[in-house]
Amino acid sequence: MIVYGIKTCDTCRKALKSLGEARLHDLRAEPLPEDVAQAAEARFGAALVNRKSATWRGLSEAERAAPPLALIAAHPTVMKRPLIDAGGTLYLGWGPEVQAALLG
Repeated sequence: MIVYGIKTCDTCRKALKSLGEARLHDLRAEPLPEDVAQAAEARFGAALVNRKSATWRGLSEAERAAPPLALIAAHPTVMKRPLIDAGGTLYLGWGPEVQAALLG
């Protein structure tokens, strides 16, 4: 299981701690792999972008108009986190429904 996020993100840390054997793919150190990015965009669309983040609030209107994947590539902290790849099935966030699906 791979958790795509940022190592300093509290939500990502909670997910990693709960998931045990999952490994973190830090988006600041290495971009989201193209195949995962395409699959995530197809599944979640604009929900991939966290419009409540400080990064989002600091963007200009022109930057906000960019497609989600381009925006995430330029500003990794604007992605809603974590994005979890569990055997090819993608989950976004660490809400109760994601926890129930992954932890049983």
